[in-house]
Amino acid sequence: MAAARLRCAAATAIATAVPAAAALPLRRHPAFLRRVPAAVCLLFSSCRITAPRRASAAMSSLAAAAQRTEHEAGAWYAVPGLSLRDHRFAVPLDHSSPDRGDTITVFAREVVAAGKEDVSLPYLLYLQGGPGFESPRPTEAGGWLKKACEDHRVVLLDQRGTGLSTPLTPSSLSQITSPAKQVEYLKHFRADNIVKDAEFIRLRLVPDAKPWTVLGQSYGGFCAVTYLSFAPEGLKSVLLTGGLPPLGEPCTADTVYRACFKQVQQQNEKYYKRYPQDIQVVHEVVRYLSESEGGGVLLPSGGRLTPKMLQCLGLSGLGSGGGFERLHYLLERVWDPVLVAGAKKSISYYFLKEFEMWLGFDQNPLYALLHESIYCEGSSSKWSAEKIHGEYGSLFDPIKATEEGRAVYFTGEMVFTCLFDEIPALRDLKEAAHLLAEKEDWPPLYDVSMLNNNKVPVAAAVYYEDMYVNFNIAKETASQIGGIRLWVTNEYMHSGIRDGGSHVFEHLMALLNGKKPLF
Repeated sequence: MAAARLRCAAATAIATAVPAAAALPLRRHPAFLRRVPAAVCLLFSSCRITAPRRASAAMSSLAAAAQRTEHEAGAWYAVPGLSLRDHRFAVPLDHSSPDRGDTITVFAREVVAAGKEDVSLPYLLYLQGGPGFESPRPTEAGGWLKKACEDHRVVLLDQRGTGLSTPLTPSSLSQITSPAKQVEYLKHFRADNIVKDAEFIRLRLVPDAKPWTVLGQSYGGFCAVTYLSFAPEGLKSVLLTGGLPPLGEPCTADTVYRACFKQVQQQNEKYYKRYPQDIQVVHEVVRYLSESEGGGVLLPSGGRLTPKMLQCLGLSGLGSGGGFERLHYLLERVWDPVLVAGAKKSISYYFLKEFEMWLGFDQNPLYALLHESIYCEGSSSKWSAEKIHGEYGSLFDPIKATEEGRAVYFTGEMVFTCLFDEIPALRDLKEAAHLLAEKEDWPPLYDVSMLNNNKVPVAAAVYYEDMYVNFNIAKETASQIGGIRLWVTNEYMHSGIRDGGSHVFEHLMALLNGKKPLF
C-alpha cells in the first residue's frame, strides 16, 4: 500500500509539473528530455504520504540532494543597473539515453533589472549566435538586455560546449584521444540537444514550468526554429533576429554557400567602393605572402598567414555594423615602419596579432568543427564551402586577382580545410573535422509539418543585406512557419541586435503584442 501511494505521488507530481505531456508524441514530449527522478517529483506532489516521520525525513533529504545535484543556483550579484544570478544544471550528454549516466554541466545566467529580484516576471531565454559561442557577459544595463529586463526575467544560456557549459576547447578535447571518439562526443552539441537542454532548464527554473519567450540571434534563431519543431509546448512566443534557417533538404549547406558567396561578392564590391585605396594595399600583402618562404609568414601562435587565410578577415569585416571601418583601419597598420635605411619590408606584429584575434577559431573550435553540420539532416556536408568556392573559379583566388590587377575578394562565413592546417590549436582536430564532414547519420533538426501548423506567436527581423543568413532563403523559410510576422529592414546588418538592440527588441515585441497591427 505504501509503495502504491508513492507511485501515486510521483505520477501526480509529474502530471502537475507538465500538464499536457501525456498527450504529446514522444519526440515532442517535454521528457524527450530526461525523466524527472521520482524522488525529485515528490517535492512537487500534492498527495499526502502516510509514511513514518523518520522515513519521510529521509526521503525529503534524498529529494533535496537529488535536486541540488541537477540544479545549483548561486547568490545574487550586481553590475550597474542589473542583478544577476548563476545557475548550473547537470544534464545528460545524450538526452536520448539518459540512463547511461554521462552528464555535462550547462550554465545559465539569470538577469533582472536592479531591485526586481523578487518580482514575479515572465521568463525570456536568449540563444546566442554561433555555433560555439557563449552568451553575452553583461557589464551594465544597456541595449536589448535593458529593454527586455523592463518586463522580463532574462536567462542568458551558455549553449553546451561554450562559456561555462562544459566548454569544448582544443585543450579539453585533447582528453579524447581518438578522432572517432571525438566525433561521437561532438555529435551531441547541435541544436537538437541545445533545445533539450533548454527544456530541461525550463522545467526546473520557471515557476510552474510555464512556457517562456525565446529570443534567438543568428544560429540562436536556428535553435529557436528547432524548438518550434519539437517542443512548442515550452514556448510562449519566439523572437528571431537574423536567424531563419534553410529548410527542406537533407543537407542545405550547398544552397546556403551558393547564396552566401554571391552576397559576399557584393559586400566586397561595396567595401572597395568605399575604400578603393585598399585594393593596392591588399595586392601588396598578397604578393608579400605568396613570395615568402612556404607561401606565408609566421603568426604569433606559430600558425601561418597565407593569402587564403588573409581572405578570412571578411568573416568579421564585411557583414556586421562597423565592420568595413574596422577592416580598413586594420589594413592601415599592416606594415612595420622602416626605422633603418635598407631594412626589409615586413608585416607588423600588430597586424599579425590582430589577425589572430579577429578569427578566434582557436578559442571557439566548435564553430570550425560543427559549422557545416548545422545544415545537415541525414546527409553529409563534404566540405561544402570548399566545394562551392571551387565553382567560382578564379573569382576568389587572391593570387590570380593580384596578378590580374583585380580586387582581392575576402571570404565570409565559410570554414575551409586550411584552417586545420594553418591554426596550430586546430591541427589535432583535423581528422575529426574530416570525419564530421563525411558523417551522414545526423538526426532531424526541423519538422516542416509542425512549422506549417505552428500556433506559437513568432516575430522575425530579416535583414535585407544579411551576409550570413541569406535574405531569399530566410524569406522562403518564413513562408513555412505558420503565423510568423516579418520585419524586413536594411537599416541594420546581421548585427542588428548589437547595433540597435533596444529598437530591434521593441519592434519585434510590438509585432507580437498588437502595437504593430497587421496591414
